[in-house]
Order: sequence, then C-alpha cells, then structure tokens
Amino acid sequence: MFRTALRNVLAHKARLLMTVFAVMLGVTFVTGSLVYGDSQKQANTDRASAGYDRISLNVSPNGVPGGPPGTLDARTAAALAEVPGVAAAAGRVSGFAAVADPEGRLLGSADFRKGGNFAPAKDGKDPAYAFKEGSGPVNAKSVALDEASAAKGGYRIGDSVRIGTSTGAESYRLSGVFHTDASKLSPGGSLALFDNATAQRLYLEPGHYTDIEITAAPGTDVTELLGRVQAVIPKDSTAVTGAQLARIQANMASTGSDTMSQIMVGFAAVALFVATFLISNTFTMLVSRRTRELALMRAVGATRKQVRRILLTESVLVGLISSVAGIVAGTGVAALLQALFSSAESPDAPLTLLPSTVIIALLVGTALPVIAAWVPVRRAMAIPPVAALGAAEPAAPARAGSLRTGIGAALLLTGTAMTLYGALTASDTKDARTVIALGAAFTLTGALALIPLLSRPFTALLRPLLLRFSPVHGDLAARNTVRDPRRTGATASALAIALALASGLSVLGASATQYLDGATTRDITGDYLVQAPSGGQRMTPATAEPLKKLSGATFSPLNQSTEYRIGGVPSVLTGVDPAAIGRLLRYEVTSGSLDSLGQGKVAVADYKARANGWKVGQSLPVKRLDQQGEVTIGAIYHAEEQSKVLPSITAPDSLVARFDSTPHTDAIVVATAGGPGRAQLASVVKALGDNPALSVLDKEAIRAEDTSGIGDQLDIFYAMLSMALVIAALGIANTLAMSVLERRKEIGTLRALGLDRAGVTRMIRIEALLVGALGAAVGTVMGVFMGWALGNTLQESVAGYALVIPWGQLALGVLLALAGALLASLWPARRAAGVDIPAATAAQ
Repeated sequence: MFRTALRNVLAHKARLLMTVFAVMLGVTFVTGSLVYGDSQKQANTDRASAGYDRISLNVSPNGVPGGPPGTLDARTAAALAEVPGVAAAAGRVSGFAAVADPEGRLLGSADFRKGGNFAPAKDGKDPAYAFKEGSGPVNAKSVALDEASAAKGGYRIGDSVRIGTSTGAESYRLSGVFHTDASKLSPGGSLALFDNATAQRLYLEPGHYTDIEITAAPGTDVTELLGRVQAVIPKDSTAVTGAQLARIQANMASTGSDTMSQIMVGFAAVALFVATFLISNTFTMLVSRRTRELALMRAVGATRKQVRRILLTESVLVGLISSVAGIVAGTGVAALLQALFSSAESPDAPLTLLPSTVIIALLVGTALPVIAAWVPVRRAMAIPPVAALGAAEPAAPARAGSLRTGIGAALLLTGTAMTLYGALTASDTKDARTVIALGAAFTLTGALALIPLLSRPFTALLRPLLLRFSPVHGDLAARNTVRDPRRTGATASALAIALALASGLSVLGASATQYLDGATTRDITGDYLVQAPSGGQRMTPATAEPLKKLSGATFSPLNQSTEYRIGGVPSVLTGVDPAAIGRLLRYEVTSGSLDSLGQGKVAVADYKARANGWKVGQSLPVKRLDQQGEVTIGAIYHAEEQSKVLPSITAPDSLVARFDSTPHTDAIVVATAGGPGRAQLASVVKALGDNPALSVLDKEAIRAEDTSGIGDQLDIFYAMLSMALVIAALGIANTLAMSVLERRKEIGTLRALGLDRAGVTRMIRIEALLVGALGAAVGTVMGVFMGWALGNTLQESVAGYALVIPWGQLALGVLLALAGALLASLWPARRAAGVDIPAATAAQ
C-alpha cells in the first residue's frame, strides 16, 4: 500500500503541488511563529537577566504599602561594607530623568527614562558601567549618558545636555559615555548618571539610597553571606541574591514574549484552517478524477479498507513533504521577522528551533491533509465498483434538503441568535463577549456550510452585469461557476474567512479610533494640554506657576486629590481655577451654574450624580483621612466616564487645599492669547523652563498620541492575515487548474467552435472573479456583523463608543480579494488557452 501510495503521489505531483504549497505555508506560519517567539523569549530572558551575575546580594527597603518607596541610609551602607566577606557595598540611587536631544525631542522609550548615580569604588571605577569615552560625573554640573542615547542625540564629550527630573530641568556638561547591562538600562531606554550628591538631591535626600548592591569577596559563599547581611540590615528591608534577581527579571521578560507568540500562533491557526478548504477541495477533485482507477483496484481484489489506506497514506506523504519544507521555510520567516521588527526593544538573537516546535509542525502538517482528505475518500468508497467503472462520479449539487444544508442553517440561526443576545441583552460584558465569540464561530461555520447554496443566486445576481460587458464569456463563466456548487463554495470559503477577520478588525479599529478621537479632544476648549510622560515627573500645582509670566495666557492645573468620602461615597476631587476653567474645558451644564465654583461649591458629573441620587443645592458631608467638612453641589454637567480631562467632581482649588496640601496635578490646560500656533507653543514650552520632562501637546498631538497604537496593532494583524489571503488565492488557482484538467474536452470543443485563446483566458478569469466576489461578499458581511456585535459590548463601559463602518477599508479589502483571485487565475487561464484542440476533442 505504501509503494502504491508513493507511486500515486509521484504520478500526480503536478496536481498536488498547490496542496503541498498550501500546507507548507500553514506549517511555515506555525513554525515561524514558534521559532520567532522562542527566539525572542530567549533573547529577552538572557538580556533581562544579564549583569546580575556581578551582584552577589542586593538590599532594598520594603517601603510602606500605598505610600512612597522607602530608602536606605549611608550608615546601613557603611555597616554592610564592614560585614565579613563583603568586598564592596555600593549605594544606588534611581529615578526619572528625561534626556532631550539638541532639538528638544525626548530620547528613549516613555517607560524607561531613568537617572542614577555614579558610585565609584576605591579605584575610581563603577563596576556597573564601562565607559567608552570620557569618565563618570564628578560634580553637580556634569552628567554621563548611555551610548545609545548619546548616539541618538549626537552628543560629544563637553556638550550641554538638557535633562528634566522631578525637580525641574537643568543643563549639564557631558562628561562621559558608557555601556551597561539590563540590570541598569532597560531595552530602548535612556540612562543619565549624576554624581552621588546630585542624584540624592534630585531623587531622595542627602545620605540616602534606593538600594545597596553588595559584591562578595573572592571565595565567599553567597548563602552564608546572605545570613550575615540579614543580621545587619534594618527590619523593614530585604536582601536577595543576584541569582534570585536574575530569575525574577527573566520571568517578567518572558511574559510579553509569550503573549506575542500566542497571538501569532492564533493567526497561524487561522491560516491552517483556511488551508484545510484548499486541501479538501484538491483531494475531492483528485478522488473524483480517479474514480475509475479506484474502482478497478477494488474489482481486482482490493478491499475498501485497503483503498482507503492508500488514499490516506497519500495524504500523509503530502503532509510530511509539506511539513519538512514548512519547517525550513518557517525558520527563514522567523529570521525575516527578526529583521523586520528588530529595534532597541526587540534585540537580535540566534534562532531557537526547539524539538517541540519540530514535533508540533510535523503533527500539524501531517494531520491537516489526513483530516481534509477523510470526507472525499469516504464518499468515494461509497460508490459501487461497477458504477464507478461505467462513468466518473458526477458532481453532487448542493441541495436545499441535504444534511449539510440543514446543519448549516441550524448553526447559522443559532449563532446569529447567540451573537444578537450577547450584543443586545447580556448584562455582564465578559460573559457577553464569550457568548458573541461562540455565536460568531457558529455563524461563520453555518455560513460556510451554506455557501454552496449561495453560489447559484449570487451568480444569477451578477449574471446581467457579466452579459452586458461580455455576453459569451460571461455566460460560459457563470455556467461553469455553478456547475459544482460545493467546489465553488469550498474555494470561496477560504477567502471568506480571511475577509471576515479583516473586516471585523477594520470595523472595531475605525470605531475605536473615532471614539478616542472624540474622547481625547472634544472636552478641551483650550489650546494646549501639559502632561508629564509616563513614569516621569510628578506634577504639582507649583508646576503651573511659571505660566503666570506668559502674557495673555489663561491656564488651570487639574489638581487631583483622592481618599475622599462624600455623602459616604468614595470620591476623587479635582481642583481647578474657578475663574479660568470655563474657558479651558467644555462643561455642558445641565443643572445649576459653573459660576458656583467661585462660591466654594462643587460641580458633579451627571453619571456620578445619577449613581448617588445627588441634586443641585444638596449639601453633603465630606471626610478625608481625619478631616471633616461639608460641600454643596452648585452644578451638574454632562461628562463621559472615559473623558480624558473632565473629572467626576470639579472643585475650586481653595476647597481642595483645605483637605490636601499635596495634590497630584494630572494635567495643565492652557489657552494662549493668539490661539494655537508654532510661536505660541514655543512660548509655553519656554515659560515652563524648556523642561523635557513636560509634554506640551496641541489637539492634533493629543489625537495622534492616543490613536496611534490602534493603527500600529491593526497593521500587524493585517500583515498576519495576508498569509490567509495568499492561501485562499492558491485555493482559487488550484481549483481552476483542476477544473481545466477536467474540462479539457469541453474547452477543446469550444476552441473548435471558434472561441479563441483570448476568449478562453477571459472565461477562466471571470470564473475566478466570481469565486472571489462570492467569498469577499460573505466574508465582509460576516466581518461587519461580528465587529458590530463586539463593539456593542463596549457601549455600556465606554460611553460615547459608536459603530463606524469604514467603507473605504472594506472596499479596499474586497478589491484586494478580487485582485488576488485575478492573479490566481493567470496560470489556469494560460493552461486552458494552451489546450490542444485535436487531442482534447478526441479524448474520452
């Protein structure tokens, strides 16, 4: 049986080529995803844990839960240096430092802009830093930069560097450029080193450290040293080994890599699912063409089980060949992904091909053809040998009363009902999305089962258009398309899956982008919003004080103060300037007056008032920590809970100051005399001290900052879905090629009757376009439906979210699908046009 199966594979290698290619693409995607994910995980793990081998022990304060981080004093550092077995105890200071290039642009990633201290040992060197140029900072006016930041900023030794910290912005002279490991510098970040006294002044207080690194003397047992150190350190601090720190960092680094790898494997599964339609279609056509051959084998003594084994062995051989090729190609794809996505945050790394990846790829690539071939093989075995020897099996049309149609209709109706229930009536958002996901799976499966039935009415709908532009070729193409509805439906299904996912993502992306666009800027009537970068400077009301010197400017900090209970309800107050806030933010007052802020009253967002039954004029007891008082509601205004700037409770600054002397300034809203413009923006930046730690954003910058992430993620998802589109196009090419083989006599007859080569080519291309249009139409409709359903679950939690149909993107998706179908028809059309007329018409 194996020899027979191998002979059959070799005999039909041209027909199986597309199937091999489809399986190979699916396995390539799986292998590439796993290899890339494993390689990045290993690289991130290695880099995150690098450098901790030079640290024997690290001592850090525990801090107070919910309060500021603790510190260690110089006396502790001195005591640790005297512990037997300790070679050195280096006190470390760390905090936020925003380094600007000469043009004022920030260097490094937003979450990894750090500052620290240069802590030289007795030899004048700090073992944590290897200087490439210059030396460490020696006074309050000098600074050292990591080599990546210095290169990006174009800085050289002696240049002036502007750096912003929590205390403001200052200019320093560059004393040195260094290289360090991940224990000090996060990937893609920036690191500025100050001398010890300056770092303590900027981040802590004199004589205090963030943590203390201990280096053991040669020959010292670290475990024993840990015990001695724990006996010396304060009770509210902890000592861990460098190896423990390395493991912690490695575990944290692997989490992000695992998530990305899982997303990529998910898209690989979609590609494999699409490939299943191509493989099943191919085996269906191959088995149909070999009906007489299989019947002859059974007539000479082969049993059904033996013939079935031969066919399934053929599918296993196809899978093995495809899997091996896919593993090789997938490793190459992983290398390409590393080149495309390489950055400071995503380091280059040697490719990691684990045995588990090879096993998974072989299992997937081998099982997929077997599963796809099972139904056509089983159908072929049901035909009696005598009937099969008489004539080839006719194409089985899709009938309205068939079992497949009944199951498809049941799945479609059930899935649609579940999706509608989840989108319209489910109360819990998480449960609603689960119901929608299951409903969408049922709906899509049912739609795919019913596509064969749709092929006839869909073709009939487009037939008048085809006859108008190409009467003869359009009519022939339409007839050929509906000749075998199951084959047409299976070919279109692969395209429908890819278009459904792409369309659903487009709808969600467009709707989310419009929501964020409105939510980020709609409530701001001022010109600029001043914010501190993520992880950066903590702004206070004093941060806005320099703006008083800006002629004609109106501004108000949004001073957020927490831990209140108003009327027994946990609340947050945001203090504003009552005289200016009405010009800076859009308050749609529904009851009362915003002028009441000037009288010491508060204004409450309508959603907060509704939830607690509060009304204008109502006085409520207020309590914060050990302070008590009373507030009166002077106005109620409309606001969305997700608004970027409008608070739940707006209070005058004077009221907040009575309860909280150190509120956190969330943002500062500024309106300039001349309106927004380049000169006005520069004047605001200058008034704030040219501080790189403060971002001054106009409305366009706010909009771009808040919506850019969605577009970047969608681009990645679209790129991944393109593999499914390629496989779907291969399916169209394969189906048309096999169809041409089956219709050689018919095509030869048409040529003999006067249809020229160009006419045959046009007929095949129109068939491809019909199949592509069917798949694109079904996929787009399903995608919009799923996008609407999922988006509808956001409306309750994300007020202001509304459905947006991105007609341009949807049209582009359909055009790409049609273009792919047209390209897929080139080879089959060329083969059809090259059919030999005498040989074809003489064939039986």
